[in-house]
Amino acid sequence: NDPGLTPMESSRAERFQEFRAGILASRKELMRLRDADRIVRSIKEEAKHKHLSKVEKERIKSSEDYKERLRDAEKRFKQEKASLLPYLRKTLRGQTREWMDAAMVLDADGEPKWPALLGTGGSDGRFDFTNNAMKRLSELYELQSDEGSAKPETEQWVRSSLWAEPVVRSLVAKPAGQYLPGTAGGANNSNGPESDSMINPFDFVLLLEGAVAFTSHATRKLGLTDSARAASPFAVSSCAAAYASSSRADEGARGEQWMPLWSRPTTYGELRQLLAEGRAQLGTKPAQEPLDLARAVARLGTSRGINAFQRFGYIERNGQSNLAVPLGRFSVKERIPESLSCLEDLDNWRRRLRREARGQSASARLVSAERNLLDVLFRVTENPNLAQEWQSILLRLGQVEEAMRAGNGFSAQPIPQLRPEWVTACNDGSVEFRLALSFALQAANFGKSGNPSNAVRRHWLPLDKWQTRFATSGSIGSVRLESRSDVVMHGRRGTDDAIAMIERRILEAAQNSVRHLPLQSAPRASAAVSDLSQMVASEVDLDRVIALALPLMAVNRGSWAEQSVTLNAPRESQWPEDAWLAIRLCTLPWPLRAGNAVLDIGTDPAIIRRLTVGDAATAVEISLRRLRAAGLRCAIRFGNTTPEKSRLWAAALAFPINQRTARQFLFRLDPNKESS
Repeated sequence: NDPGLTPMESSRAERFQEFRAGILASRKELMRLRDADRIVRSIKEEAKHKHLSKVEKERIKSSEDYKERLRDAEKRFKQEKASLLPYLRKTLRGQTREWMDAAMVLDADGEPKWPALLGTGGSDGRFDFTNNAMKRLSELYELQSDEGSAKPETEQWVRSSLWAEPVVRSLVAKPAGQYLPGTAGGANNSNGPESDSMINPFDFVLLLEGAVAFTSHATRKLGLTDSARAASPFAVSSCAAAYASSSRADEGARGEQWMPLWSRPTTYGELRQLLAEGRAQLGTKPAQEPLDLARAVARLGTSRGINAFQRFGYIERNGQSNLAVPLGRFSVKERIPESLSCLEDLDNWRRRLRREARGQSASARLVSAERNLLDVLFRVTENPNLAQEWQSILLRLGQVEEAMRAGNGFSAQPIPQLRPEWVTACNDGSVEFRLALSFALQAANFGKSGNPSNAVRRHWLPLDKWQTRFATSGSIGSVRLESRSDVVMHGRRGTDDAIAMIERRILEAAQNSVRHLPLQSAPRASAAVSDLSQMVASEVDLDRVIALALPLMAVNRGSWAEQSVTLNAPRESQWPEDAWLAIRLCTLPWPLRAGNAVLDIGTDPAIIRRLTVGDAATAVEISLRRLRAAGLRCAIRFGNTTPEKSRLWAAALAFPINQRTARQFLFRLDPNKESS
């Protein structure tokens, strides 16, 4: 007397023959399982008869004959139950087999895995999809007629479903399960305090007909067979990022799924072929999370005419109801720039970071930084030509490392080495970015191969001698970051960080009896005269410069030396103040070659100290005295500025210049040197 199953089972129309065949085949196999269950129940009833006393019940339960019969009966029931699904998959054919392929996947041990698209084998809690589909069919068609003709009102349902035509009977109070969250009913879903779940019966029939196309053979080609959510094309693990209402509570076991959208009509055969290919992978690795899928489907989409993918997450909403919640739309571009491959540098590190951020001991700061990083990675994947978005990745990476410096999540290790193409992708032509690159890539010196020695990244993070992993101490279970005296940058104020780095380098140089400031520019990454002029004139956002420089320190300097990546430097139309030029010439990392002469102008730590306390006049006086001692006849005799700008002059010394720029400074202060 089931209102969905019984009318369909007793129907006579040819169009419902596949339904009837599937019901008959299933009943036949379920009979054996039912008989085995009845035997178990009948044996248990022997010790539950109401006329028996408690002592007699215990005597029956403890008898060897009772135990043996019950054990054999339960063993048979378990065997019948375990073999049911594998046997059905092996014997069923046609549309019934297609439904099973869409509703479940059997692993190597014969255990069922449930695609989130169809709940747990075609049901969501007490809501059975197939049973409700049969009920909707009985509302649309005359099941008991020989022709199975449509009912008079069915045409209205079809028009409303396909072309959104308004009709008198547009919706009925019937459940839709997880598929239509907007019509699920419940509290605050209508003008009154509560409402029923409303649906067009034809909508429900169509959605289940379409769900059959998402069969398990596609997921095997995806290579994702370890989880239930992998049992359907374009299904990945959930990630609470890149949508407004994201929360860590959304990252449930059902994951999320992306649905392809076309601007032109497509045939059902073409759709089946696309889903059967299932090429959602990055290189040789299958897409395992939404960001992987976002990068993978771009190429798949361009070759299959897909315009966009609608992202759905199977999330608990409205209590404990699982709903397919729309999480946004991902547009597919016609051409994917090569810069998108830069994200591959972060793949393994990002997964380690995610494990740390999902740990019970993760700080709110680390969790927020990881989520913000994922948000901007999604934006870059969809709009890979925007340099500002790429710079946003750098800023978020810096926030992650800042959270790690506080002692949480550092097991994920610092940002891995980045390929030089990151510079091209992030280059927006701004003064801030050019200065950030020059600051980030400098080192004490560079070998013939371009590899740096004593790079500046160690002033930002406590690193090992290879500067690729964190330096830690302690035993297992109590590992902590080492406290390093050379870690002097804190990522808060750009001026303070630049000065702290200069002071540390001056101190280390004095300890090693070095007379120069050991900070050389990387090839093609020295600071331009015009950029330095704007900095000392307070026209540059130094906080942003340092924030961009911190993650840029991870750029592989060896690869940078081999590549021809360059920045378009501005024309040298502006010059810094002559007083600052004098100071800069006294803080060079090497003797200055000017024609046939070599000027060895050593660095006096007092210059830096006077600038940092706001005494620019004394710093200029010391610098001019050292220049005169080196044989320079400077046109200026003194210089001064405000205390605040004096600190800015000191910070500007942290941005390296090359020999050519240093000679330009020299000739500007002493034109006679150029003629000689």
